[in-house]
Amino acid sequence: MTAEADGGTRGRLDAQFAFLMESDRLKQVLRATTLADGSRRENSGEHSWHLALYALVLADHAGPGVSIDRVVRMLLLHDLVEIDTGDVPIHSANGQAHASAATRAAEAAAADRIFGLLPADIGTGLRALWEEFEAAETPDAVFAKALDRVQPVLHNIAAGGGTWTEYGVTFDQFEARVGHKVARGAPALWAHVRGLARGVFG
Repeated sequence: MTAEADGGTRGRLDAQFAFLMESDRLKQVLRATTLADGSRRENSGEHSWHLALYALVLADHAGPGVSIDRVVRMLLLHDLVEIDTGDVPIHSANGQAHASAATRAAEAAAADRIFGLLPADIGTGLRALWEEFEAAETPDAVFAKALDRVQPVLHNIAAGGGTWTEYGVTFDQFEARVGHKVARGAPALWAHVRGLARGVFG
């Protein structure tokens, strides 16, 4: 290997390691949702790992043509932008900011920075997966979005209401904010978790 080629390899690895070290900061981003036992806030790194596991275990609820491999990759990437933007809970007093233009712009800028740390041949593809998830138009993204909404629901149920209680969420608000996205991507899951949630709301 020539010195120039060796330098190129080192530069590529430096970029890959920079992204991987930056992604470690996702473990510092606390979400509104607690762990299932209610003992503390879940961090976004834990959330992303758990969602990837959801995709593997609940793959039989995916619609026709869904690639679970792509869904897993989306879910591992989907919250990386929170390193810069933080988590914006849908049930908080500022929940309207969750899908606001300002939030979307901030997340796009974060995606530019974070995925831009990688060599272009890697970063461009990962950024495209993130954008696909955000757009929620393809079968893979629709299923991924459904899982992203289901996991906090199960945590709140397990915690006896969790942040629903903290934020004063009603059952109607829960259905309006969560139901459509879950039902669209995994209707059987929504039917089941809706019934479980109903028992918590009373």
